Amino acid sequence: MRKISILFFFILATLSTQAQISQIVGDWKTVDDKTGEKRSIVTIYKGSDGLYYGKVSKLLMYQELHPKCEACQGEDKNAPVEGLVIIRGMKAEDGQLVGGKVLDPESGKFYYGKIYLKNGNLVLRGSLDKHGFLGRNQTWVK
Repeated sequence: MRKISILFFFILATLSTQAQISQIVGDWKTVDDKTGEKRSIVTIYKGSDGLYYGKVSKLLMYQELHPKCEACQGEDKNAPVEGLVIIRGMKAEDGQLVGGKVLDPESGKFYYGKIYLKNGNLVLRGSLDKHGFLGRNQTWVK
């Protein structure tokens, strides 16, 4: 009987974790930290490698017609921001996405990333260190 209870609990925990990840996948409106204005729509998706990514699907508030990632390095240098993959290589773990990198198109810098849900909104934590101590959160809405 005890083995059945443990197995049942494990199955429920696994299903709950998968449900949280499936709620993270999809379109999210990014919100400017200072003004509260919606800036873009980012689509989070699972890649063919089993990792999770996010790309800028649409820009909402830019005056410049087709802004480019001028501060970016390498293959992202001068790439259009619309269509740019800004969340890269995250894996699902305990109902969150962790272990990948997040690109800030304005600074061109990569940060360690963590994504989770809180009160129906997506929280993106970008940090300088892998443990997330030195960083900040951004809240995105569905």
